[in-house]
Amino acid sequence: MFDVIVNNSKGERIQNFHCPVSECTIGKARDNFIQLRGWKVAPHHAEIHRTSEGLFIEDKTGQKRIEVNGVDVDHHGPIRSSDEIIIAGYYIKAGMSSATNDMDEIDEEDDSLFDGMRTVIGIQHHQALDESEEVSKTLINLQHNEKFKWRNRVHDELLAAMDLRRTDIGSMDEEKLRKHVQGMIKEIIEEMGSKLPNDVDKVKLAAEVLNEAVGLGPLEELLADESVTEIMVNKFDEIYVEQSGKLSLSGITFSSDDAVMTAIERIVSPLGRRIDESSPMVDARLKDGSRVNAIIPPLALRGPCLTIRKFAKQKLVAQDLVNFGAINQNMVKFLETAVNNHMNIIISGGTGSGKTTLLNVLSNFIPPSERIVTVEDAAELKLAQPHLVSLESRPPNLEGKGAIPIRDLVKNCLRMRPDRIVVGECRGGETLDMLQAMNTGHDGSLTTAHANTPRDLIARIEVMVMMSGMDLPVSAIREMVASAIHIVVQQTRFSDGSRRVINITEITGVESGIVSMQDIFRYQQEGFDENGKVKGRFEATGAIPHFYEEMRQRGLPVDMSIFS
Repeated sequence: MFDVIVNNSKGERIQNFHCPVSECTIGKARDNFIQLRGWKVAPHHAEIHRTSEGLFIEDKTGQKRIEVNGVDVDHHGPIRSSDEIIIAGYYIKAGMSSATNDMDEIDEEDDSLFDGMRTVIGIQHHQALDESEEVSKTLINLQHNEKFKWRNRVHDELLAAMDLRRTDIGSMDEEKLRKHVQGMIKEIIEEMGSKLPNDVDKVKLAAEVLNEAVGLGPLEELLADESVTEIMVNKFDEIYVEQSGKLSLSGITFSSDDAVMTAIERIVSPLGRRIDESSPMVDARLKDGSRVNAIIPPLALRGPCLTIRKFAKQKLVAQDLVNFGAINQNMVKFLETAVNNHMNIIISGGTGSGKTTLLNVLSNFIPPSERIVTVEDAAELKLAQPHLVSLESRPPNLEGKGAIPIRDLVKNCLRMRPDRIVVGECRGGETLDMLQAMNTGHDGSLTTAHANTPRDLIARIEVMVMMSGMDLPVSAIREMVASAIHIVVQQTRFSDGSRRVINITEITGVESGIVSMQDIFRYQQEGFDENGKVKGRFEATGAIPHFYEEMRQRGLPVDMSIFS
């Protein structure tokens, strides 16, 4: 066994390789142990092999395309740690693995030099780093490389076998395809037999290859973990997750940027969307409704970037939010009454504050007898009512034509005889059409928008209405907002990761050119506990909303005690 370290022309480490056998091939073909990219790299460029005398490198192109210490060679050895080996612009270092027991085969000078290199792998010898920490990182990288080597080999064998058998995957449904591929992978691993090292978990290897072949690769494990609420792929070997509102680096990685691109394409292709250099950004969704955003080079400088906001497998109800401490029972009663009495409600909050989750919960209060039309950029809402029509916007095609924005869908849904209109999010000119719908007999509509406070929301709505292209005076916009919107529900995500409704505010009209409002409920923060969690309480302000007074005058039963 021996180690090989590959640096780029700037001396930056690209990869560490741990070769468990006596030979290590280098080239750009996928069957090489070390795969290098670039037009100067031959399919099978070189080979490093171990003998009783030490490590030797041999050119496989027949053209002396290996440079050692400034000289083009076709064969060189024994390799010393001071040797500068260059292959097509890559700088190669090789030496005996620290795991081998026969280190006496290396002379004292090489041994001392390689000890230094192991201590600061991929970094110049004069840099001072903590030895134990660096060795630990090196061992982790070597384990990853070993895992990817066998995963890629089984995957290549699988593709070859499917091609040889002329497998018609287009005629198979997902479950049948998964079972078929699973059987083929099992056969391939059994045929490899003794070639696989003893420390390779065959069951785990088969699962990883299956996920990469018909799923989303290493993300399948995170998607199955219910404690993970968000997955963020910054680059192929840097995946962060959100758990309990906190971000942490996961130990899961892709094998390459190409593997990330494959996962992205598997998500967007079934939805009729595309992602390439001409259209390097896309919003999409998974089958369970989880929200997906992807952005690729040249916009993403470090490689393809993927963000998945997971939705809970079990649909949340109002009592779940009460149990989480996001809202209290009196506030739930008030919102249920507001929805049942056709109040127009906007849920406001920052990114990731839980607006869509709350919108789903409030939608549950809509009576099943009413006709609901939902309009979204990427379908996320999960409504249980039987009389439901779901509309989704469409991006442009390859020629840049055929786009259907949310604004056109909002206009169209007015002709569909809706009792309720639910818009996933207002972020542009569609806000004007939404306000007009609320003002023209479509009471009880629901939507969300980004803002930090209810007062900020009013200012943001004014800006979004102006984005429609209509040259309306601010006073007319404010009059429209005051008559269209009845309730603003403000959500926020605190520093400890918890999400709470911090204001339920009623819009009461326009006074002196300013939209007036009053808080009905609010959350009063009272510091932090010993675990760093936000402490506070929900409280009623004592203000009675106008529609409650109207209900009481009409003789309808109302619970006024919730405002005490």
